[in-house]
Amino acid sequence: MEVPGTPSPCVSVIMPVFNEAPTVEQVVRKVLAQPSVAQLVVVDDASTDGSEEILERLATEFPRLLLVRQAVNAGKGAAVRKGFTEANQDILLIQDADLEYDPEEYPRILQPLLAGRADAVFGSRFVGSEAHRVLYNWHSIANGFLTQLSNMVTNLNLTDMECCFKAFRRSVIDRVELVEDRFGIEPELTIKIARLKVRVYEVSVSYCGRTYAEGKKIGWKDGVRALYAIAKYGLFKA
Repeated sequence: MEVPGTPSPCVSVIMPVFNEAPTVEQVVRKVLAQPSVAQLVVVDDASTDGSEEILERLATEFPRLLLVRQAVNAGKGAAVRKGFTEANQDILLIQDADLEYDPEEYPRILQPLLAGRADAVFGSRFVGSEAHRVLYNWHSIANGFLTQLSNMVTNLNLTDMECCFKAFRRSVIDRVELVEDRFGIEPELTIKIARLKVRVYEVSVSYCGRTYAEGKKIGWKDGVRALYAIAKYGLFKA
């Protein structure tokens, strides 16, 4: 899918990585094949499975790839925060290092931003007609519950707050202070962005989810932390 009039590369992609050796090279190559990507900031969160060696090789091949290594495993939120500080473009997009989300869908995500209609764009796995791998029912129920709670404190009507595909204007991210280290970054980002009263759009994205045997990392403790984050940042405005 191409967006007519897409300008020269203007996007910094932020990619947190922790033990994704089976998929990280393919994802990096797909990200850097996208015409909109001026910079890929990969934050290796102290991987121990060989991901670092793969990324070091790719960094020598691609000048647009900036590799940052965390000294200790600090979590996705910490890696995203670090990536934001290293980004050098006007639009920032978060991309996971697995194959659950497809970089070829960047034009769909970026279109409201490039058209000047949005300041933040959230992907959604639950609207539209894109393909979705069928997996865990309880994950879907939990996600819907957390999204509804988030909507209640933000007054947004998102359908998939936990979707990892999110893009922002740099000027918006510069106005929020993020502190969550793990997957609590999703509700924290959502609530703090909503508080700015900026223009938020949601677009449909495909989803090729993984099983735990295939490397999925999010668990029930992250759901509990998401509840805590919604209360902390939504109800008490921390």
